[in-house]
Amino acid sequence: MIPYVFSSDMLAAPDGFRVLWSEEEARADIVLDRPPLNVVSIAERAQLAAAFAALDRDARVRVIVVRGEGRNFSSGGNIAGFLEASRETLSHLADNVAAPERCGKPVIAAIRGYCFGVGFELALACDFRIAAEGAEFALPEMRLGMIPGSGGSARLLHMIGIARTKEIAMLGRRIKAAEARDWGFITACVADDALDAAVAALAAELRGFSPLAQRTLKRVLSDGQNMPLAQAIEHEGEAYGALSASADFKEGVAAFQAKRKPNFRGE
Repeated sequence: MIPYVFSSDMLAAPDGFRVLWSEEEARADIVLDRPPLNVVSIAERAQLAAAFAALDRDARVRVIVVRGEGRNFSSGGNIAGFLEASRETLSHLADNVAAPERCGKPVIAAIRGYCFGVGFELALACDFRIAAEGAEFALPEMRLGMIPGSGGSARLLHMIGIARTKEIAMLGRRIKAAEARDWGFITACVADDALDAAVAALAAELRGFSPLAQRTLKRVLSDGQNMPLAQAIEHEGEAYGALSASADFKEGVAAFQAKRKPNFRGE
């Protein structure tokens, strides 16, 4: 993979991360790059959001992977920075961390070692979370007189229910990868030396689908989890109807009838 070049001045010197790009794989990797713990600064959050937005606009990128440099995903945020930030800034931390969720392209979090605090919250905003067996997850804010402030407890509440969310958020408990898989907030738990291959396989699988259908379904699912069932079904149907006019929809039908692999163009 080679460095991805951004046109935005804001991303000329990323604070605590770098972005790599593979044309062959149509894949961009956002690498949290402040080892060994990959602590996330306040300034970094806005830049990460801008990076996701830029990659979302780039038609060459089909899949985005978020990972950490070295043996940890991220131990969380720069605690001292919270005392320097304004109340207004702190009230909107979740806006930037939600960038993977807003992104129309599939986003995979590849997790090793510590995945704590805002690192965990960033991973929860991704579409898929694949963790190495040695990974650990935690929202430790309660131990610091804080609460999760970037969407972590809210997303977990939707994923695993109130009882287990209280156990993680109110007790600051660390959850091992195998238990995280059993609880349902990671997609897969693999051997430490199999993580890269598992992520690559998932990215390749995701590239095989229509990018337009992918974007449409991601939006339908994100919207639908906040709607009553009847409204969510109606929303899904409207999206299906709109998608049926696309070239990708017609290509999918034609390929199925001809028993050949479809050639999706995202149109």
